[in-house]
Amino acid sequence: MKNHLYQGDCLKFLATLDAGSVDALITDPPYSSGGLHIGARQRSPSTKYVQPGQLTTFAEFTGDNRDQRSQLSWYVLWLSEAFRVLKQGAPVCLFSDWRQLPLTTDALQAAGFTWRGIAVWDKTEGVRPQSGRFRSQAEYIIWGSKEGMPLDREAPVLPGVFRHPILRADKFHMTGKPTALMREVVKICERGGRILDPFAGSGTTLLAAALEGYEWLGSEMLDHNISICRERLATAASEAE
Repeated sequence: MKNHLYQGDCLKFLATLDAGSVDALITDPPYSSGGLHIGARQRSPSTKYVQPGQLTTFAEFTGDNRDQRSQLSWYVLWLSEAFRVLKQGAPVCLFSDWRQLPLTTDALQAAGFTWRGIAVWDKTEGVRPQSGRFRSQAEYIIWGSKEGMPLDREAPVLPGVFRHPILRADKFHMTGKPTALMREVVKICERGGRILDPFAGSGTTLLAAALEGYEWLGSEMLDHNISICRERLATAASEAE
């Protein structure tokens, strides 16, 4: 299966993939964050993640209202299935905010992966300031591998801190990541490899993989996001011709 976008639940999609058939897992799953208590986390994404007074045209998305126990259990479910489909030594990169950082590192290890560190996405000073507090300027990439990770892999040295602003013209999802950021992150995969993203959203990881010369596999549940993914990928393909 090459360059395939599946519409539906990621667990059903992952079950269709052959064991040891994927070279990297790079994904930005729902955080179920945005608050210190369950009542706050269960609000809609637009209520949790959009700044007060800021209008949004982005569609709501699902799967972002679990409590800590169910979030951990669910992470271990899909990460365990992803472990099966990855090749030995394959890298895994999971995005998280500060609230879910401990949970995400636990889930990664509970699913069988070796945890190797944390990289930082510096969103720059464009994020909302609050007087008397540190600016919420960073999100995190928890990364590891399926068992041993050889030092002679065909991949470059990557930075530990990525500094990329969020650009309005490049944002197609409420919590979407910059394309420039993802084009750097996907390079952790060996050249010519196949990258898996079970939470494709607006398709930025898949697009970054395609632009950098990788094969890709992804799944996404929502019709709205599937349409955006396909449009962005088609546009990139036509521009490359």
